[in-house]
Amino acid sequence: MYENIKKVNNKLMMKRVLKKIIYILFLINFIFMFNKVEASIKKEGIENFLESYRPYLEELKKKYPNWNFTALYTGLDWNYVISEENKFGKNLVPLSYSDRWKNTNPGEYNVEVDAGWVDSSKQAVQYTMDPRNFLNEVRIFQFETLSYDEKTNTGDTIEKILYGTEFYQTIVGYYTSSGDYITTNLKYSDTILNAAKTSRVGALHLSARIKQEVGPFLSHASISGTVEGFKGLYNFYNIGATSSSEPMGAIKNGLQYAKDGRGASEEKKQRYLIPWNTKEKAITGGGIFIGESYINVGQNTIYLQKFDVNDDRGGTLFTHQYMTNVLAPYSESKSTYQGYQKGNILNSSISFLIPVYENMPEVMIESPNINPNDYTTDNTKVYANVTTSLNVRSGPSTSYEVLTTVSKNEKMTRIAKGKQSGELWDKVKLENGMIGYVFQSYLSGVPDVPVTEIKLSLEKNRIGKNERVKISAEVLPENATNKDLEYSSDNTAVAIVNEDGEVLGVGPGKATITVKSKEYDISSSVDIEVYVSLEEIKLDTESLILLRESEYIVAPRLLPENTTERELEYVSENSDIVEIDVNGKIYAKSVGKTNIIVKSKTSNIQAKMEVNVVEGLDEGDIDFGDLEVKNNYISGLDNKSHKVEDIKNNINSIYRIEIYTKENKIMLDTEEVGTGCKLKVLDDNDEIEMEYTIIYYGDVNGDGKINSIDLLVLQRDILQIEILSNVYKISGDVRKTGKNPTSVDCLLIQRHILGFKEIEQK
Repeated sequence: MYENIKKVNNKLMMKRVLKKIIYILFLINFIFMFNKVEASIKKEGIENFLESYRPYLEELKKKYPNWNFTALYTGLDWNYVISEENKFGKNLVPLSYSDRWKNTNPGEYNVEVDAGWVDSSKQAVQYTMDPRNFLNEVRIFQFETLSYDEKTNTGDTIEKILYGTEFYQTIVGYYTSSGDYITTNLKYSDTILNAAKTSRVGALHLSARIKQEVGPFLSHASISGTVEGFKGLYNFYNIGATSSSEPMGAIKNGLQYAKDGRGASEEKKQRYLIPWNTKEKAITGGGIFIGESYINVGQNTIYLQKFDVNDDRGGTLFTHQYMTNVLAPYSESKSTYQGYQKGNILNSSISFLIPVYENMPEVMIESPNINPNDYTTDNTKVYANVTTSLNVRSGPSTSYEVLTTVSKNEKMTRIAKGKQSGELWDKVKLENGMIGYVFQSYLSGVPDVPVTEIKLSLEKNRIGKNERVKISAEVLPENATNKDLEYSSDNTAVAIVNEDGEVLGVGPGKATITVKSKEYDISSSVDIEVYVSLEEIKLDTESLILLRESEYIVAPRLLPENTTERELEYVSENSDIVEIDVNGKIYAKSVGKTNIIVKSKTSNIQAKMEVNVVEGLDEGDIDFGDLEVKNNYISGLDNKSHKVEDIKNNINSIYRIEIYTKENKIMLDTEEVGTGCKLKVLDDNDEIEMEYTIIYYGDVNGDGKINSIDLLVLQRDILQIEILSNVYKISGDVRKTGKNPTSVDCLLIQRHILGFKEIEQK
C-alpha cells in the first residue's frame, strides 16, 4: 500500500512539474513573440539602408526612378538567423548540384529528404539569405511586395508571364473524380486574375508561383487530376506538399490537402474553397490560402515566404516557410521580372521590402557556384581599358545579371584576381562601394603616381559652437593613384572632423585640423577658431540713482558664461548728465535722467540701465549713525544683528526709510539684510529721494549670511567659472583693497566661518 501511495505522489509531483514547465515555456514564447514584433522596423528610402546596400539600390533607382525601397530592420542577429535556417531538411537543393551547395556532414550527405532533393550547405543558406546578393534588376523581385494592384494586374500581363508554358492563351479544362472532362469558358489568365481580386494577392505573383511550383506543363501530377487515389483534385501552388521519401510523396501530401485540408477546420476549409475539385477553386482557394497565411500576415514577399524572419501572425519565427527549395526566391524573381519586362511595366511604381540583419558580414556571401580556389587575393588599382563601357556583373559569367556599367578609363580596385580555366574574371570594388565581376582582359593596372601635395581651403576659419564647415581638399597631382585621405583634430574639445572633412565646432578655442594621405607621407593643416555666440547681457540693475559727482562701475554679466564675444561698447544717451568710459566706469556730471546702453561689438545684443543723478540730501535731513556711506553704497552692518529694524534704528531722518530685496520687494523689520539689498529714502508722496545699495562684506551671494556657500561662490569667481556682478564682487573684497577678490579674501571668509576672526564691516 505504501508503494502505491508513493507512486501516486510521484505522478502528482510529475504533473505539477510538467505544468510548471509548460507555463514557463508559454511565458518564454510570449516574451519572444512580443520582442520580435517590437524589433521589426520599416524605414523607407535608400538612405535608411546599411552602407553596403546603397550602391546597388542607387544604381537601380537611376534606371527605374519610380521604384521604392524600404528597409525591413528585423532586429535579428545574422549568425542567429543562419543557425536557425541551417538545420537538416529545412532548406533543400537538387541532388545533382555540386558539393558546395550540399550538406556534406557524415550521415547527412546526399540523403534525399524528398525525391531528388537533399539538404543544402551552410554557404548556400548564407548566400540565398543575404539580400545584397540580389539587388539587381532581375533578382530584386524576390523582395517585391505582393499585394493585388489593379494598375499592374491585367489579363495581358498575366499572359506574358505565362508565355512559353501550356497555360498561355489556353482555356481551362479539368477532370472530375469520375473521369469526365469539363471545359470552361475561361482562360487560365482570366482565372488567375479573378483569383487575385478575390484573395487580394498580386496576379503576377500567383502566375509566377504556378510556373515555379508546377512548371510549364499541364500534365504535372499536382494539376493533372489523374493521380490514383486523388482523381479530380488539383493543387497549383503545392500547398501542404511536405517532403516525403516515398515516390510522389510530396505531391500526394499536397493533393491530400486539396481533398480535405489535412485536418483543417470546417470554417477554414470553406474559406479556402476545399475540396479543390476544380481548377478554378484550386487557383482561387490556393490564392486565398497564400494571402491569408503569408502575404497578409507580414510575409508579403517571396523572400519572406521562404525565410520566416518577419510575420504578424504571432507564431514562432523560422517555422512558417512556404517552400523548401533554397533557391525558390531566386528562381521566382526571374519569372516575375520577365513577366514585367514583357508586359512593359518595369517603369511602373513598384515597392520592395528588403530585410536587414544585425551584425551582417561586411561583404556579402559568395554563391556556392563560385570556387574560391579560382582566385587569388589582390588589392590592385585598375581601370577599364575599353573603347566605350564595361559591364560589371553579379558573378563571373555572362549568365549573371549586370549590376552596372563603368565607362572607359574608370578606376576601381581589384580585390580578387581570377585564375580560372578559360575566360578569366576578376572581382572588383568600384569607387561607390559596389562589388562585382568583370572580364580580366578588359582591366589594366593603374601606374603608381604618389601624392605630392594636399591643398586645403575653408569658407571660413572662424565658426560658432555646433556650426559645421567643410574642408575642401585638392590632392595633387590630379592623376595620383590613391587619393584617399584621413582627417584629424589636435583639440577635440574645440573641434572634431569626420572622414568626409566636415568640421564641427564643439567648444570655444583654437584647433588645428590635419589632412593626411592614407598611403603617402604627405599632409597639410588648417587652423580653425570656434566661438560661442553671446545670447544675453545682464546688468546689476535696470535703474540706478547716483549722487552728482559720484562714480559707479557697470559690471555686465555675459551669457552664456563661456561666450567668446566679450568685446563691449558703453554708450550714454546724454553725456551731459552721465559720462561712461570704455571700461564701463560711470561719472555722474549733473542732475537728470538718462540711459546707459551696453552692447556687443560683434552682434546686436544689448542691455539698458536707467541712471537718475540727484543732488543728494541735505546734511541735516538724514543721519546714518554707525553705518558707513560712500557714494551710493552703505556698509558697516553689525555681524551679530543686521535685521531691517536694526538698520532703521541706526538712522535718523525726516524721510521714511524702507529696505528692499535685490528683487525689489519691500522687506519686513525682522528680515536679515544682505548684500545687494536697496535702502530707499522716500518723501511723503513715496517718491524716492535717494537710493543706496547695501554691502555686507563676505556675503557674496546676498542671503544676509556668511557661510560656506559664499566661500564657494567667491572661489568660482576667482577661477572665472561664474563671474560675480558689481556689488557682490565688492562684498567679496573683504580687505577693502578696491581690487578684485583673491584667495586671501577666501581665507578671511573661511576664518570668519570657523569663528577665528570676524570680518570687519567698516
